[in-house]
Amino acid sequence: MSALPQERRLITAIPGPKSQELQARRSAAVAAGVGSVLPVFAARADGGIIEDVDGNRLIDFGSGIAVTGVGASAEAVVRRASAQLADFTHTCFMVTPYEGYVAVAEALAELTPGDHAKKSALFNSGAEAVENAVKIARIHTKRQAVVVFDHGYHGRTNLTMALTSKNMPYKQGFGPFAPEVYRMPMAYGYRWPTGPENCGPEAAAQAIDQISKQVGADNVAAIVIEPLLGEGGFIEPAKGFLPALSEFARDNGIVFVADEIQSGFCRTGQWFACEDEGIVPDLITTAKGIAGGLPLAAVTGRAEIMDAAHAGGLGGTYGGNPVACAGALGSIETMKELDLAARARHIETVMKARLGAMQEKYEIIGDVRGRGAMMAIELVKDPTTKEPNPEATAALAKACHQEGLLVLTCGTYGNVLRFLPPMVIGEELLNEGLDILEQAFTRI
Repeated sequence: MSALPQERRLITAIPGPKSQELQARRSAAVAAGVGSVLPVFAARADGGIIEDVDGNRLIDFGSGIAVTGVGASAEAVVRRASAQLADFTHTCFMVTPYEGYVAVAEALAELTPGDHAKKSALFNSGAEAVENAVKIARIHTKRQAVVVFDHGYHGRTNLTMALTSKNMPYKQGFGPFAPEVYRMPMAYGYRWPTGPENCGPEAAAQAIDQISKQVGADNVAAIVIEPLLGEGGFIEPAKGFLPALSEFARDNGIVFVADEIQSGFCRTGQWFACEDEGIVPDLITTAKGIAGGLPLAAVTGRAEIMDAAHAGGLGGTYGGNPVACAGALGSIETMKELDLAARARHIETVMKARLGAMQEKYEIIGDVRGRGAMMAIELVKDPTTKEPNPEATAALAKACHQEGLLVLTCGTYGNVLRFLPPMVIGEELLNEGLDILEQAFTRI
């Protein structure tokens, strides 16, 4: 049960006067390059609600970008993290280790796909996890090339900017980028020239052909892919694409890396999105939903690959911080106890029905897609040409924000509204959020 009333409440305009005061302070003190979707300053959050400093309560369809799946103050997360906080905040695992780090690594070995021997290394952020997965793949294979895909997003460090597909705002002006990164076509069913039914096999054949000819399979250390794309537009790779790539990797000694940073931890209705087509990755990167809002990330994978790096070759001062590890154990406890994978599948059933009905009514909705509590709609100017409609997307998001529904946009063309409600959101709030979205369509 949440201590915060699970009801939308608007008592001022959005943003309210106290948020506006804080925004003025922020503008003076915080670098302009750090953006915010909505300049509403949070005071409390839990379940499906964010309460701001003015006392407004917003329905949360963002989960801090897929982080607070268990809620933003889940009892088990708070309890375990508070207990750890009282014992010690830090010793550095590389100096004097502690049990929490080991317990998280054990939990990841149990939960991630595959029954092979697995090991983990813990870090602070998704970008760090991806960067370390590449390091591990390179030292294991003694190769350098890394293959990524159109519309992919992997982070904001120098290497992960190189891996990321979209220029603005992630890469613009920040180069030069890390070398030996090769981008291949993505199986984007909605925009595939010969139609979604042909997309998986055709895109896989095209990608494999390009890797073989342009890079050489023997030069590739890793194939890095999101099993359900995040920032790129919640694109679900067309069926058959991931299995074909995984098989190609296996046949050529390439490390297959599933980037599950946004899609992991029950978000898609399974513990990990790659389970949908039975993919068992060599390495899997996780972050976001892992620790109920505390900064933690991991690379988990085949023991022999994970052990390829020399002692001292992996690590970082804060990696696997004890308080964050305690939060992760609380978050995993909550996911198991409440069966949040099943809850995410229920959210998908509700959202697909409602969004499908809206698509029939408004031809601006070109595509409804996603899995579990990771759903999206792609907005177009014309359903025939599929020309992206970023203007309508921005207007709809703004209209939702004004009515107290927090939604996020994404997509290479800026024309996707994405929905990431906490898996613990109540039924009434979920439907009320969808009502607000529908009313926004009516107005716009």
